[in-house]
Amino acid sequence: MAKYKIAYLPGDGVGIEVLEAAKIVLDKLKFDAEYIHGDIGWEFWCKEGDAFPERTVELLKNVDAALFGAITSKPVKTAQAELVPELQGKNLVYRSPIVRMRQMFDLYICQRPTKAYKGNALNFKENIDIVVFRENTEGMYSGVEFNPVPEELSAVLAKLSKPFAPFKDLKGDEYAISCKINTKKGSERIIRAAFEFAKKFNRKKVTVVHKSNVVRATDGLFLETAKEVAKDFPEIKMDDANIDAMTMWLLKNPYNYDVLVAPNLFGDIISDLCAQMVGGLGFGCSGNIGEKLAVFEPTHGSAPKYFGQYKVNPIATILSAKMMLDWLGEPEMAAKIEKATAEVIAEGKVKTYDMGGSNTTLEMAKAIAEKL
Repeated sequence: MAKYKIAYLPGDGVGIEVLEAAKIVLDKLKFDAEYIHGDIGWEFWCKEGDAFPERTVELLKNVDAALFGAITSKPVKTAQAELVPELQGKNLVYRSPIVRMRQMFDLYICQRPTKAYKGNALNFKENIDIVVFRENTEGMYSGVEFNPVPEELSAVLAKLSKPFAPFKDLKGDEYAISCKINTKKGSERIIRAAFEFAKKFNRKKVTVVHKSNVVRATDGLFLETAKEVAKDFPEIKMDDANIDAMTMWLLKNPYNYDVLVAPNLFGDIISDLCAQMVGGLGFGCSGNIGEKLAVFEPTHGSAPKYFGQYKVNPIATILSAKMMLDWLGEPEMAAKIEKATAEVIAEGKVKTYDMGGSNTTLEMAKAIAEKL
């Protein structure tokens, strides 16, 4: 019997190809795992009206961790049009399966390391080493949205929202609402996770990213909670910055930053910026982590225009597999993957298209595997 059960969730487009590449590396490492395929993504929305079928939900309840590729999401009208004929007209609502997964399994930590590996010509600057902690279950991604807006909600908002109350003059189909919901518990636990990581790995500073000068209620709660949590970690410096200023300061001097923690949307934004500073999304690894389950994925999308060409850089997915090994308590295996990846990047002999080369997804994976 294998030591670990791993849910294998390729999803759509190049997600299938980069997961294949990661498995080449894990197999060469002799990682003792049973990989159990799970159905997820656009194909299952079109055929079944559910991009995250119940059978996949049940699978995730019985594994040690999961590797996830990428999924395709499309606008509401397009999504409805692409359902099989027998499902059209049933008012099925498409929601991103990865967002649902994060909420369903309470994967409240989204951890996204950003590291500039030596020899990568795409590095913005050398020696960048920043880790982003993104709240993963609430905020602007809470899923509480209305379009059209129900009459009863319009009536309540017209009474309560004094600074901005056009609701009495608009019909429900003339505007839309997406709710940003931050909770004290949700804020506290992601901030505490960032500080605990900093303490464990001897990081010197945690920077809280927000927009509390304008979004006073939700981001104000997040910032005030951070100040409270910081008192439990007197050896770690805390500072904070507005999201707009943060994008500027990161580019001006990334060496000023160590660990960043942010609400859901802002964490998503700054982690992509950080990824670009170390080569782009082909290097953007990620872990969605909860108390009982963790799902590891590259931060890039399904890139349907490249599907079938095996040209996308698999390093993000391979480093996500490295994160999975760390989480499972296999640090020696994890360190081997990172070392092998760093060596291939430094040599510069094998490069995918984004790195200025012509090697395929699987050629990159095999080059890394050969270093193990």
